[in-house]
Amino acid sequence: MTVLEIMERAGIKNETLAIAYIKDALHLIQSNVEENVKSTKQNIVDGTLTYDLPADAIKLKTVSVLDTTDNKYKRIRRLAHSSIVTEDTDPE
Repeated sequence: MTVLEIMERAGIKNETLAIAYIKDALHLIQSNVEENVKSTKQNIVDGTLTYDLPADAIKLKTVSVLDTTDNKYKRIRRLAHSSIVTEDTDPE
């Protein structure tokens, strides 16, 4: 389908506007597709508050903890308290 055909179907007169809409739609489709999803496991250590994520991690989808009473993973839905935000002022 050409840009002109899309313009006719959508009733758009401005070609630049139609191209911008098409680019926005393609960007939205690309941002909603999840590629290269990986899963990792770490052991919880008593007294440890922070854990390292893989270096290639871009987004954290879910966090689950193994419940040893029934040997099933339980999803942690959200933080029980407000998160502690710190600023890293040292770039190294």
